[in-house]
Amino acid sequence: MQLSKAHDVVREAVTAFNSGRRDDAQRLCETWLARQPREPTLNHLLAAILFGRRDFALARARIDASLTVSPNNAPALLLAGRIARAESEFEVALAYLKRAAALEITPEILIETAQTVDQSGSPAQAREVWRAVLNALPDNVEALARLGRLAREDGLNSDAVAFLQRAAEGSGEASIWFDLGLAKQDSSDYVGAAQAYQHALAMKGDYPEAAMNLGVVLQEAGDLPGAIQAYSVAYRLRHSMFGMIAMALTSAPCGRIWLEEKALRQLLAG
Repeated sequence: MQLSKAHDVVREAVTAFNSGRRDDAQRLCETWLARQPREPTLNHLLAAILFGRRDFALARARIDASLTVSPNNAPALLLAGRIARAESEFEVALAYLKRAAALEITPEILIETAQTVDQSGSPAQAREVWRAVLNALPDNVEALARLGRLAREDGLNSDAVAFLQRAAEGSGEASIWFDLGLAKQDSSDYVGAAQAYQHALAMKGDYPEAAMNLGVVLQEAGDLPGAIQAYSVAYRLRHSMFGMIAMALTSAPCGRIWLEEKALRQLLAG
């Protein structure tokens, strides 16, 4: 395949890929790679398409073919790392990412490295690499959220709240507001926890865990009517939470006892 023709095919395939026509992009790549199997850019693009379709084995074969011809291509090395992580080959993934980082440091490479270390099951190393991400990208929501969760796991409640507060304020993710609620609840800041759970519910109405925890912290704060209202939301979203709700209502300092289960169910059902 002549160089100018190769560039035309690459451009056409990339245009199809970026416009969401993945099948067309894949057909173009496969057609031309049948004639020129070593073309690195088309192999890279086909690997990305296959990776998106979770065909990791074929994706790895294609990215290996691309790297055989262009071994110092940082984006290709990054994709190779992602494919290896998807296959739980964490050491292989980190080796690719180390090679990519030696060529250039990009936010994508930093974040992928942190995700890979984190997923490999080493909290201490994960904390270190996420801090490196945060040093490079001070407002990165994923790094802030992950550091907050790690701090909470370590019992460092004030650090957890600080990280998660920053992450929540920069994010539209209900799960981060929920985690902020947990961290504030751990710190006995029931008012702040309630506000965080309310944010989570506002972003995701179908969030029974947030409604349940909202009821718990409102009850701890002495607002039993508000707690019952929150428990009602949790119960309507997930009836199986009834036992947890009944236990919470009788175990907190501010609670009630229902002699008949039916009466409590009727109250929660509204």
